[in-house]
Amino acid sequence: MKLIITVVQDEDAQKLISTLMNEGFGVTKLATTGGFLRAGNTTLLIGVDEEKLDDAIGIIEKVCKSRRQVATSPSPVAGAAGMYVPYPVEVTVGGATVFVLDVEKFLKL
Repeated sequence: MKLIITVVQDEDAQKLISTLMNEGFGVTKLATTGGFLRAGNTTLLIGVDEEKLDDAIGIIEKVCKSRRQVATSPSPVAGAAGMYVPYPVEVTVGGATVFVLDVEKFLKL
């Protein structure tokens, strides 16, 4: 058995959860916050049998697409100590970060 831990943008989470559940995968949703953009994201825990691992990862790849988004980033203003002015920066968001772990033991009590 494998445990997939996947971090996705909130915007993609509901569609991904629905798609996984429609395909027979159990999903646990955790609300989390990203460190770079300080934006909300969703971490999903998905337990799968080893032979279904590629199917689950394929669904994640299909649903969670990367896209460009404009975010504001603080920038120091010249000559003004401690003053920051936000300026727009284009960043890639979306997609998914996926970790696959071996599960030594699984119990459903």
